[in-house]
Amino acid sequence: MAEELTPDALETPETEEEPMKQRKNGLYPGVSDELAANMKSGWADTELTDLEPIAQAGHTAERRAALSARFPGERLVIPAGNLKIRSNDTEYSFRAATEYAYLTGNQTEDGVLVLEPKDGGHDATLYLLPRSDRENGEFWLSGQGELWVGRRHSLTEAAALYAIPTADVRELPAKLAEATGPVRVVRGHDAGIEKALTDKVTAERDEELRVYLSEARLVKDAFEVAELEKACASTARGFEDVVKVLDKAQATSERYIEGTFFLRARVEGNDVGYGTIAAAGPHACTLHWVRNDGPVRSGDLLLLDAGVETNELYTADVTRTLPISGTFTDIQRKIYDAVYEAQEAGIAAVKPGAKFRDFHDAAQRVLAEKLVEWGLVEGPVERVLELGLQRRWTLHGTGHMLGMDVHDCAAARTEAYVAGTLEPGMCLTVEPGLYFQADDLTVPEEYRGIGVRIEDDILVTEDGNRNLSDGLPRRSDEVEAWMAGLKG
Repeated sequence: MAEELTPDALETPETEEEPMKQRKNGLYPGVSDELAANMKSGWADTELTDLEPIAQAGHTAERRAALSARFPGERLVIPAGNLKIRSNDTEYSFRAATEYAYLTGNQTEDGVLVLEPKDGGHDATLYLLPRSDRENGEFWLSGQGELWVGRRHSLTEAAALYAIPTADVRELPAKLAEATGPVRVVRGHDAGIEKALTDKVTAERDEELRVYLSEARLVKDAFEVAELEKACASTARGFEDVVKVLDKAQATSERYIEGTFFLRARVEGNDVGYGTIAAAGPHACTLHWVRNDGPVRSGDLLLLDAGVETNELYTADVTRTLPISGTFTDIQRKIYDAVYEAQEAGIAAVKPGAKFRDFHDAAQRVLAEKLVEWGLVEGPVERVLELGLQRRWTLHGTGHMLGMDVHDCAAARTEAYVAGTLEPGMCLTVEPGLYFQADDLTVPEEYRGIGVRIEDDILVTEDGNRNLSDGLPRRSDEVEAWMAGLKG
């Protein structure tokens, strides 16, 4: 990649102008006055006019209104976050903080949403970086300038797109430092903003804000449901892509599977919603196997846990366990069918008015029954469940909330989440599994190294549930037929 002339730190409106610093080991010694003057002029006006608000602008406005009603009379500060260094002067791809994107629809780094209290509510302002400055050379000299990383929207353009008044974020820290009255900030995303508020906020009050914004996402609106449907549809196509290239994966490694799915995620969405788990053979027994550097062998199973994240940052979370050869062995089918039966029981328990835990308990009971039936653990089943003995082989909980985060709403109060009641609009995963570690001497040798998980994204509806990821087959015979059709 090319190397920019100067570091990213340029003067801001609050500082006196200083000569730009030369990048160490840069190939140009500096900028002549003639070149600087030349670069300031001769550029067309590219301001975009007649922009329409983004599709979710009405939804984000409703979310801000609910937030305003919850914290009357308080200044609320929700940052997008900053770029993070990956190595030296290269950064990780930026992903806006979920709370910020949920309330604005904007996804650019360094942005901050501020709700200023007023009688009867709040005034919202979206603080953003304006377009790169052509007067001081930022647009072509800074590593984050327009000619290096692309054009930013002007503040006027952004105000039209997000239907929120905008202002220059470089002026915000000074404003916040002078602010009076109660303030809350979402922590962990922007150290500079937090520093400006250090004497005005408390950890307890800020946590209340974070918890509220987590719980606000428990029930999805129509826009969010549509995004989750889109994510699941793209994910199904990504799984089809993988099945079609299993021969190439066998010639290389699990990374071919990871890369194949990633291509679909980038073409149809923003990214993958989490690190793809492409676990072949005994790696399937490692719950979050993301190294993806192992062999892919015919006769083994592939546990693929992956999800496309849409351009609006909603992710699917789907798992299928596939016979790499296209056909399950007898022992693989036995274990797979047990997990399928458990998942069927879990999905059936998802409905409005049910306890969140019900689907987990239903799936775990089926798995415990199978383990007792196979002689792997001593019954009765009630004893196994009471003591949690099935967990040696089931390991994890049977699901979680899903949305903008793959483990969505994680900061919600326990009584509103795990100990809560399901409502229409909630979306959760149902993902039981059985994992027989390769070194587990308590099970017959034929079980060892087999891991199976089946996971789907389930929307709670008014009269039950809807499987958003049912574009992918689940029953073992259907999986085999589907794979055969894709292969030829």
